[in-house]
Amino acid sequence: MQCTGRSGNSQHPLNRRSLVIVTFIKSRVEPYFGGLLLATVIAASATFMSEHYGAPVMLFALLIGIAFHFLSEEESCAKGIDFAAKALLRIGVGLLGLRLGLAEVTGLGFGPVAAIIGFVLATLACGALMSYLFGRRLAFGMLAGGAVAICGASAALAIASVLPPHKDREQDTLFVVIGVTALSTIAMITYPLLFQSLGFSDVQSGFLVGATIHDVAQVVGAGYSISDEAGVIATYVKILRVALLPVVMLVVMLSFRGAQQQRLSVPWFLVMFLGCAIAANTGVVPAPALALLNEVSRWCLVIAISALGVKTSLGRIIKVKASYSLILIVETLFLLTIAILYTMYVGP
Repeated sequence: MQCTGRSGNSQHPLNRRSLVIVTFIKSRVEPYFGGLLLATVIAASATFMSEHYGAPVMLFALLIGIAFHFLSEEESCAKGIDFAAKALLRIGVGLLGLRLGLAEVTGLGFGPVAAIIGFVLATLACGALMSYLFGRRLAFGMLAGGAVAICGASAALAIASVLPPHKDREQDTLFVVIGVTALSTIAMITYPLLFQSLGFSDVQSGFLVGATIHDVAQVVGAGYSISDEAGVIATYVKILRVALLPVVMLVVMLSFRGAQQQRLSVPWFLVMFLGCAIAANTGVVPAPALALLNEVSRWCLVIAISALGVKTSLGRIIKVKASYSLILIVETLFLLTIAILYTMYVGP
């Protein structure tokens, strides 16, 4: 006896739709899963070691991540690691605005804001001078100076996009990105020790971290390795520097004939940071939600630093040309020196 209904191989339309949705989600998530899982496991391990041995969780995350660099180019990990190091970092930084209170902002005052503007302009000028002294093109000096003054690799890529076309532009940009990333990683480990040895308070150390370290990720890592208060201050000061990126891009565009015209935009995580800060200080975010979002922010940042460690190649760092390295090192030390002198005699 045969059944008169549909064949057993046919599917209900709802089941077919569910299968299509599941397949679509899998195709979107799967390329990122391996790298995100790796970064999350490293972050969890770093958190465990930090809680049991007392060392900064960000430092553990970075060092453990570096040990797994050999996985950074694996097809199953590359996309997830890149997503964690970029997107999760920016989400975490944006959510840090929830921790910024009016007391921290008013405690710093407007003097440091003016100082940050001065630091950025002075470092940009230092880059131009160093390129002249080392026989390099002015464009390279502006590229390197802007990367050191603003936000490291991200600023280098943004500034390179508005410089006049040149056959060595891509190579110069690559060297600057590698150099500032290496110096930022070194600074993340050494600067907190330096500032504490000089007797600076947590607020002063946070200001210096935010004012001197190049990349956003390393600023967050170094600041929170000192204290939560230093981490919040460091992020706030770094946001001020990042906000000056469109201004620096405009200066570069006006400094060269044939500079490429690009739309100047404000980074979205900066807007998110400011929006979160306003929301937190107006009391519209309930306390339980605020606690949850702060924890989400913390995990985003630890996972991002773990991914950054995985992406860090010690082999590439030592291949940077000597003259390029010297220019970046001099600019970095110049920025560090003027920031320390300001903090000692004028600053917060």
